[in-house]
This record gives sequence, structure tokens and C-alpha cells, in this order.
Amino acid sequence: MKQTIIINADAFETRIAILEGGELAELLVERADQRRNVGDIYKARVNAVLPGMQAAFVDLGLPKTGFLHASDLSESLEALDDLSDVEEGEGPGGRRRRGPVPKIEDHLEKGDEILVQITKESIGTKGPRVTQQVSLPGRYCVLMPGVDHVGVSRRIEDRSERQRIKAIISDVKPKGVGLIARTAGEGHGDAEFAADVKYLAKLWTKIERKSETSRAPAPVHRELEMTASLIRDLFTEDTEEVIIDDKNAYSEIQNYLKTVSPELRDRVQLYKGREAIFDAFGIEAQIEKTFERKVWLKKGGYICVDHAEALVAIDVNTGRFTGKKNQEETIFRTNMEAAKEIPRQLRLRDIGGIIVIDFIDMEIEANKRSVLDELRKELRFDRARTKAFAVSDLGLIEMTRQRERSSLLHYYTEDCPTCGGLGKTPSPETMLVKLERAMRRVSAMGSERRIILKVSPDIALYFVEQEARRFTELEKRFKLAVDLKDDPQLKRGEMRVLTEKKLDITKQVVGSVPGT
Repeated sequence: MKQTIIINADAFETRIAILEGGELAELLVERADQRRNVGDIYKARVNAVLPGMQAAFVDLGLPKTGFLHASDLSESLEALDDLSDVEEGEGPGGRRRRGPVPKIEDHLEKGDEILVQITKESIGTKGPRVTQQVSLPGRYCVLMPGVDHVGVSRRIEDRSERQRIKAIISDVKPKGVGLIARTAGEGHGDAEFAADVKYLAKLWTKIERKSETSRAPAPVHRELEMTASLIRDLFTEDTEEVIIDDKNAYSEIQNYLKTVSPELRDRVQLYKGREAIFDAFGIEAQIEKTFERKVWLKKGGYICVDHAEALVAIDVNTGRFTGKKNQEETIFRTNMEAAKEIPRQLRLRDIGGIIVIDFIDMEIEANKRSVLDELRKELRFDRARTKAFAVSDLGLIEMTRQRERSSLLHYYTEDCPTCGGLGKTPSPETMLVKLERAMRRVSAMGSERRIILKVSPDIALYFVEQEARRFTELEKRFKLAVDLKDDPQLKRGEMRVLTEKKLDITKQVVGSVPGT
């Protein structure tokens, strides 16, 4: 599919929008003080080896320790099958194995210094995922030390072209390394592949030498900045143009392309308009919609995207779409439209991990298969690895999507300070019930005849304006006078109780769980 890449490079944040058919398909963001580190290589020190988890924790010199699984040990490469048919960017870690995964305790000890590469960003409380199976991406190839195979990206589908490229990279492959031809190499000849492999082999030699002289923990190699790596990975014949609003970044891209792909330089344009570049291309409004829970479909149906700790749930609804024939047809058309939109939303929001899709229940098996086929067809346009499973007995489709970093929602937002990310706060009625229980506990203490009650302003207003009669009844029932005070410092679900002598008795009389 033809693409247009729009780059907005500000001092604090760089944003890259990938447009397909005029619509925003992907958004990549990197901030100056939050540099992404997938692809970076470190000399790390082993902090702990855990046979029960078949994993080790390694010190990278970063705020969080890295997680190394036994399947990512360099020794695992010995059991690796050939790379004749690979997913681009998959690297050795995702291939089939001829033998069992080695036991981590047989190969690592606490205090060992090892070379590792980050494969997944630190997300939430988890540290970065790392591997000993290093892969170095170039323009046309990916070089993998320790593997003695060659492969061609699955995205190159023409059989004769695959054989031609495989023959070329077999001839230029250095000893002791593996090579995967990337999609960008399609149609290119010996000279381009040879130059790319020569650069990568030289880079690997430099990394090895630096590793030998570095003391762990220490960075040994940094992946390219986001803009340069995107040009390297995505700028192919399918890219119609790249438009950028920063002169320095424009010059860097031009210099990079002059070396690797001079024929593409004319497609890079410097934006000179007065209007902000993302406004000029209608991107800003589309970005704002990516944070909305509900996504409307063209025919009137909609999907809801909900993030949980373990997975992302997507619900499909008919909404305003009533159809013209029978109910099954209406449901089928809504599901088909959702099956086309959901993969776009996954790419756009950069959602990874386990995803469960609740399509509207269908009776006809052929319709179920058609919806699944449509979903899988659209997922093929995704650069991330995806896998969608058959419709379950409950009518759900479970799928996975490769996750290297936090989703856009988590990158741009933080938990609400009022509800702690729950999305709900105790209702005013719940707070009144909570007060009743607190007053009962104070009454049981037997020593107090008057208390000071502090709540948030909106709850205080509710007590006075809408529940004044019930409030008075509570005072009479428990023979307890209440001095109500609004406190802007308190959140909706919080309540403080003090004695007449200003002694705080909140812990004794107010439950810690809302509604208790």
C-alpha cells in the first residue's frame, strides 16, 4: 500500500505519522528525555539466575534490570532451524528450534558479564526484555552473529525474486554470521547488498572490540535515532514522499539517502508552510481520536477499546446501524467493517500483547469464517508480528500482537490522581452510606457527642442540598452532632473524621475501601 510519511521534529518531541490513503495508519513518538532503547546493545552483569523461571536478571546500568529468558541465550542458537522463510525483523529469537531450550543455570552464573540487546522496552513495573542473540539491521539486510544461515523476508512473495536474493546474500555472507534480506532489498543487485553487508560486518567488529574493553554495565552500541531508523526500515518504493518540517533533520535524511539509496532523495521534501505541518495534513485531529475509548464505524456501528492489566478487550456493537434486511445480515456487515477497522486501530494506538475481540454473535458459520479471514487479511499490513486464532465457543477472537514498547495511550497519559486509573469514583450515595457507618462506629465508642467531618466540596454540597433531611436523621439516630466542612484537598472518595478536640479518628471509624 502506498504511503506518505510526515515528520514533525520539535526540540522536545519528534512525531512521525505514516499515512495510507490519506488516513493516519501509524504514529511514532520519541521525546528528547525519553529515548527509546530497543535495539541498543549493552555489556551487562548477571544479577541473579532463577532456574525456577528459567530466566536471569541482568544489570544494564538502566533504572530497571533486564530480563533474559533461557530461549534468548546465545547457546539457543545452536538449536535454531534455518532462516529460509522469516518475518522481517523477527531475528533468531522467533524461529523454530530443532532441540530443547538449554537450561539457564548451566550457562550463566551471578556476576557473569555478557553482551545483550534490548528487544522490548521497559513497560510499567517490568524491566526491558533482552537477548544474547544480537541482530543488526541495515538498509537491505539484517546481520545476526552466531547464526550460519541465510533467509529472505516473507514479505517478498515472488518465488524467483526470493531465490535471486538468497543467492546474492549467500555469496556476500561473511563467516560466522547469518543474514536476512529485508523487504527494501527487493529489486536491488549485488553491489547494494554487498555494501550493506560490509557496513554491518564492520559495525559488528566495532561492537565486539568495544565490548572487550568495557566494564559492565555499559552501553556498547546505540540504535539509530527514530527518524533515521524509520527511513532505513520503511522508506521503500511504496513510499511516495517524505515531508519534514526541520532543516537539520532534512539534511540528515538527505545525507543518509545519498549513501544508501540516492534514487529516493527526490521524494524527501522540506515543509515550508506557515501552518503547523500536522495541522496542514489533518493529522492532529486524527491523533486526538486515538485516545477515545469509542471508535465509530462508517455505517453507524462502533467498537470500544478497553485496556486491562493482562490484555486489551475490544467490543463490537451495531450502534445506530439497523441495516435493510435481516438481523444476521446487519450483524455480519457490522462485524466485517469492525474486522477492517480493528487492525488499523491496533497499529495506530500501538497496542500489543494479548487482545480479545468480542464480535457480535453470528449464527452462520460461513459468516464467522469471513470475519476471521477479513481480520487476518488486514493484519498482514502490520509491521508487527500478529496471530489471530479461530472464533471460540463464546464467539470471541483471541489474538496477539508483538509489543516492543508501551502503547500510545500509556506513553501520553498517566493514571488519574482521583481514581488511580480505575475510571470510577464512589457515588455521592455511597459516600452518605459510608458516613452512616462511620457515625455508627463513633457512637459505639461512647465518648464523643460531636465530630468534625471533612469531605470534598461536591460531596459536601450533595449532603447539604440533596440529603439534608437524611443527614439530620443520622444525627438524631446516633445522637451525634456533625460539623460538615468541605476540603478541596480531599478526593471524591475520601473522608476525614475528627473529634471536637481535633483528634483525627479516621482510621478507626472510616473503612479503607470505598463504600465500607
